[in-house]
Amino acid sequence: MKPAPFDYERPTSVDAALSLLAKRNGGAKILAGGQSLVPMMNFRIAKPNVLVDINRLPGLDYCKIEATELVIGALCRHATLANSPLVADACPLMHEAYHWVAHGPVRNRGTLCGNLCHADPASEMPAVTQVVEAVMVLRSSAGERRLPASDFFQGIYATAARENELLVEVRIPLSPKGQGWGFHEVSVRKGDFAIVAAAATLRIAGGRISQAAIGLSGVGPCATRIPAGERRLLDKSADDATIIEVAEICAGAVEPNSDIHGSAEYRRDLVRTLVARALRDARDRCKST
Repeated sequence: MKPAPFDYERPTSVDAALSLLAKRNGGAKILAGGQSLVPMMNFRIAKPNVLVDINRLPGLDYCKIEATELVIGALCRHATLANSPLVADACPLMHEAYHWVAHGPVRNRGTLCGNLCHADPASEMPAVTQVVEAVMVLRSSAGERRLPASDFFQGIYATAARENELLVEVRIPLSPKGQGWGFHEVSVRKGDFAIVAAAATLRIAGGRISQAAIGLSGVGPCATRIPAGERRLLDKSADDATIIEVAEICAGAVEPNSDIHGSAEYRRDLVRTLVARALRDARDRCKST
């Protein structure tokens, strides 16, 4: 199939892009990598009135450290982040998860910010950004606002971004000293979207877990953290019995759907397995204090 008719705009400044978004009153879509948007347009799942191509906007392809944060711009490609020593050091969970993200041609064009705005419930990075407590920086002609990742994702292909806003950057707190991380996924083929993916971080002090975060993709309308599992870990020993118990709590906390890739019960069983693997990796990477 071919897309429905649409206009095409290629602004050369952020202000011009924001002006176009404001004038189009909800009919516009941002084009960065286009690796998800263009196929959806071809199948007429998405029918924007206008594409606003931001690829010529200057100064949005950065990945840098500012004070205590890793800051990633709207045009920074997946491949850049996957291969970045800066990301590996500042956010090792993201670096680990990138082993599972898409295929070479997609990573070369696709962007982190575009992926987050697409908000596929089986995508890896929405879970990762929630676990690392990233902040989304959204800008419109009226100004700028910041949202924690946990408030950004609202449903299937749905986010809290307004129709006149551009996600200009993602800000991620630097990984704390001694924190461990783990990411595991099952997909139909390596590089495909996850059937289930699990991300976790832990910190251990005095032999007890002092910080825990668990995020899942593929088990609901959007990626989510599992507060019940996180609370159960706090002030506990990171032994296998605790990890198995928490993995069971996580499996009971989700309401996955059944589809051609697996039943709801299969997905719950994957949650049990993958959460346990991610937590064990996080434990083994911790440097106890």
